[in-house]
Amino acid sequence: MTGPPPRIAAVAADTEAAQQALRELCSRYSCVPPERADIIVSLGGDGFMLETLHRTIASRKPVYGMNRGSVGFLMNDYNEENLLERIAAAEQAVIHPLAMDVRDVSGSRHMALAINEVSLFRQTFQTAKLRILIDGKVRLAELACDGALVSTPAGSTAYNLSAHGPIIPLSANVLALTPISAFRPRRWRGALLSHGAHVAFDVLEPDRRPVSAAADNVEVRDVARVDVAEDRSVSLTLLFDAGRSLEERVLAEQFSA
Repeated sequence: MTGPPPRIAAVAADTEAAQQALRELCSRYSCVPPERADIIVSLGGDGFMLETLHRTIASRKPVYGMNRGSVGFLMNDYNEENLLERIAAAEQAVIHPLAMDVRDVSGSRHMALAINEVSLFRQTFQTAKLRILIDGKVRLAELACDGALVSTPAGSTAYNLSAHGPIIPLSANVLALTPISAFRPRRWRGALLSHGAHVAFDVLEPDRRPVSAAADNVEVRDVARVDVAEDRSVSLTLLFDAGRSLEERVLAEQFSA
């Protein structure tokens, strides 16, 4: 390592495993408050990593995650040894979130950012009916479904994959538009879109068929229209151990059983 070591702040999920890791790290390394740190170390699972990234959007500080949760796709293995050296050698993944702009049935407007995906869901037993526009042009006049989502490449291995959407390499510069349990047209499996595409969903019959929209963990109910576009003005930097980059993980996921 050359120059002074980076100042690190450690944040942890509420679980006992994450809190124990927090105590161990901060007894070994000189943790500082997040506002004074160069690097944020996130201890938990993928859900807590998303929370950490949302909290650091304004500061744009790099985040190095260590898994104290379950899946840990966005995390490095937990090991308190040689932490500063691992961070110094880490590979960067820069991701851009989606901006969700919602108008609900009362006319109110709601905005939020999504690192993984923007999802629409039916709120009742009634099937949702959506009109889908891409860059202002109607591409699907009516989709009867449980919902639909727009996923970033970083989020393509999460809910998007569970909904049978495609896994997207980070460098592909595309977004996934994926239906959730499509009923009509039954054979429509979604689309791959340029990362610069503007996606809009008009909710048809919102009184009879109410729909909610979510940007990661921010939910808006009774929506009338949802606009989604990548926000390139926001850059989030994740750090991964050398040889285990996010690009490599996304590629490997396509060959997993």
